[in-house]
Amino acid sequence: MQGMKKYKVGYTAGVYDMFHVGHLNLLRRAKEHCEHLIVAVTTDEAASYKKVKPVIPFEERAEIIGAIRYTDKVVAQENMDKIAAWKKHRFDVMFVGDDWQNTSKWAKLEEEFAALGVDIVYFPYTKEVSSTILREKIKTQTPVEG
Repeated sequence: MQGMKKYKVGYTAGVYDMFHVGHLNLLRRAKEHCEHLIVAVTTDEAASYKKVKPVIPFEERAEIIGAIRYTDKVVAQENMDKIAAWKKHRFDVMFVGDDWQNTSKWAKLEEEFAALGVDIVYFPYTKEVSSTILREKIKTQTPVEG
């Protein structure tokens, strides 16, 4: 029998556009800490905060996330209200990239979640790869002669 995990229900959210190893690392690390991992995939409409429309449509991004063995449940993230997400899914911990750590938005969320008994665990952001970097690489790539 495997050792008990620190948390029962974990939650993480993202756009997960152009799925890459940074996404996989986040999901793997999150699952190492919880028995049941809920992954919220941001809808195309809610992703508008990124200023670019996702390349991969929501339904396909959700299907990819659902196929990852670390994911126990996929839900739609229709807005950025994390407290509303907690009220709906009742997780014990939220996992997020450390690029958000020490921002005023997340400092406030940490306080609100602490009052609810929810931890926020930050994982190192994979700086070498992101959907933004991939988008730039695609734009600047020269075609291979063949």
